[in-house]
Amino acid sequence: MPAIEVGRICVKIVGREAGRRCVIVDIVDKNFVLVTGPRKVSGVKRRRVNANHLEPIQTRIDIKRGATDEEVTEALTAAGKLEEMANIVKPTLS
Repeated sequence: MPAIEVGRICVKIVGREAGRRCVIVDIVDKNFVLVTGPRKVSGVKRRRVNANHLEPIQTRIDIKRGATDEEVTEALTAAGKLEEMANIVKPTLS
């Protein structure tokens, strides 16, 4: 399982949005990825994040690279993960 890939659901472990779930939308380089919640769903704004500040989970949704927030929301709804994304989890620090 590649940990960092487009469509992978992650938990932010550092910062003001720590404990919130987000989706990887694009891979910027080997250290940074573009994530979104979307904000209306989980409270995570679309932003560039250090990959070390994310904890990938097993779940993955099917989206294309650079998908909009609306496309991510539709994919989460289709996968039945929309309500799960709104829950705040306690991140595990490694």
